[in-house]
Amino acid sequence: MQVSVETTQGLERCLTITVPADKVDSAVQGQLRRMASDKKRRVPGFRPGKVPVSVINKMYGASVRQDVIGEVAQRSYVEAIIAEKINPAGSPRLEVTKAEAGADLEFKATIEVYPEIEVTGVDKVEVEKPVVEIADADLDDMVETLRKQNATWEVAERAAEDGDKVNIDFVGKIDGEEFDGGKSEGFDLTLGSGQMIPGFEDAIVGAEAGADVVANVTFPENYHAENLKGKEAEFAIKVNKVEAQVLPEVTEEFVQKFGVESGDIAELREEVKKNMTRELEQTLKNTVKQQVLDGLVEQNDVEVPQALVAQEIDALRQQALQRFGGNTENAPELPAELFDEQARKRVKVGLVLGEFIKAKELKVEDERVEEQIASMASAYEDAEQVIAYYKSNDELMEQMRNLALEDQAIDALLAEAKVTEVEKSFKDVMQPAQ
Repeated sequence: MQVSVETTQGLERCLTITVPADKVDSAVQGQLRRMASDKKRRVPGFRPGKVPVSVINKMYGASVRQDVIGEVAQRSYVEAIIAEKINPAGSPRLEVTKAEAGADLEFKATIEVYPEIEVTGVDKVEVEKPVVEIADADLDDMVETLRKQNATWEVAERAAEDGDKVNIDFVGKIDGEEFDGGKSEGFDLTLGSGQMIPGFEDAIVGAEAGADVVANVTFPENYHAENLKGKEAEFAIKVNKVEAQVLPEVTEEFVQKFGVESGDIAELREEVKKNMTRELEQTLKNTVKQQVLDGLVEQNDVEVPQALVAQEIDALRQQALQRFGGNTENAPELPAELFDEQARKRVKVGLVLGEFIKAKELKVEDERVEEQIASMASAYEDAEQVIAYYKSNDELMEQMRNLALEDQAIDALLAEAKVTEVEKSFKDVMQPAQ
């Protein structure tokens, strides 16, 4: 077998592979003989297993040769990339260029290869590491959030204020004509929620039940409906009802709603602080990790194989479809360009981080895996049961090992990067994440 390798463009390689004629012909003859001696094969005029090879050749020779060429090409391709020490990214595109009987088989295999990477510039990666303490005021805010989540509404005999819930009818017009989606009756809206386009809610503030108001608004340029982008509209709004939010008192009964049987507010605050701490630690970890990976890719902007980008696009597309209902069978195919940038970045991160792990000879530490599982399980009521479930599932354990190894790599990168600690409040860190 002869192999020549040509760099066509970027990471693409074209292998021209030549296989001796006798290797292909002997494989064809061997297959024909096996078919001729097959006692299950029925050919009129011949006993089972006694059909002459020449007869089988006339009947099936062309298709057998095609099948054999395909098999020989696949095997020869694998032998070629091993011999040439080529690391392919994705499946090859095979094209047979010569396949005449009695002549050498020649075919081309077009593939992409993984880029050669030498990770550099880690010491130039700049990371801002927030230092945060959960203050009593943060706990007060969280308890207030719990009160709002359990609030009730009562009719308010006054003008609508920010934070009130109103029930409205509305009709929208553009250039005096109604448009699709611009009309509703009995619509509930919390003022200040930002649920409607800018200016709509402002027109209702100050109106009492029974009032008619007009909202003159402009649809944003990035509005989801193409025909409404940037258009000026007039909404005629009828206010049917105004309701004010009534927050519950922090009583024993209120506290018990959150699983604190004693009804002690101090105990509730302690539980709330535990949850806030867990969420804060995860957010800080993700914030620092993202900065490290962004900096690493910026210092090592490698070319990526399109085959890997295509695989990542498919994965992101499936994730997006599942988020919008889970039924992907009859869903329209989302265009690849929606995910191209994110997919390309993910592939770059995977390649560069993988090479860094290899260069540093990092191995998964069992203690880190245990920490990962324990941290994840702590969010559940029966943590021990969750831990046992993970440890009994090989696929989940492999995911935990990969996450642990990734964390070890981030720690190793941070040890070399330029890290600056910055004091921040709980709100500063958590609100952007929310």
